[in-house]
Amino acid sequence: MKKRAGAVTLGGNPMTLLEEEIKVGDVAPDFTVLDKDLNPVRLSDAKGKKVLISVVPSIDTPVCASQTRRFNEELATLEEVEVYTVSVDLPFALGRYCAVEGIDKVKTLSDHKELDFGRKYGFVIDELRILARGIVAVDEEGVVTHVEYVPEVTEHPDYERALEAVR
Repeated sequence: MKKRAGAVTLGGNPMTLLEEEIKVGDVAPDFTVLDKDLNPVRLSDAKGKKVLISVVPSIDTPVCASQTRRFNEELATLEEVEVYTVSVDLPFALGRYCAVEGIDKVKTLSDHKELDFGRKYGFVIDELRILARGIVAVDEEGVVTHVEYVPEVTEHPDYERALEAVR
């Protein structure tokens, strides 16, 4: 298992990310996560569509909640784009969050069980078993067109660059 020490910080403290980072031009690895009803969701389920994967440490934090709301609002202007918010939160917590916050377009998905997404895309913070903040965009052919690993986990990603990648 590859470890990338100091790849990101959390509150200024260096953290270690597991596995290799994904890069623009890579074929996006298929992964399996769970929806709020414990049903498996795979990247391959969106075959032929653009996919924007919004990666957050926990939906119960202000920046993560803001990131999820932002992409939920932006979906109104994005045609033929699936938006996944992936975290290690339990599926039940994601369902509760969506119900309370009115999140009805973004698919909130849990990687808590196997860390399948986090490991294949290099987002797992080893010290905390949560995902680092970031964005991955995948085109209709399954190729990665945009990647951002936010250097300081408590900061926002570059929303405009991510959205431009799927427009």
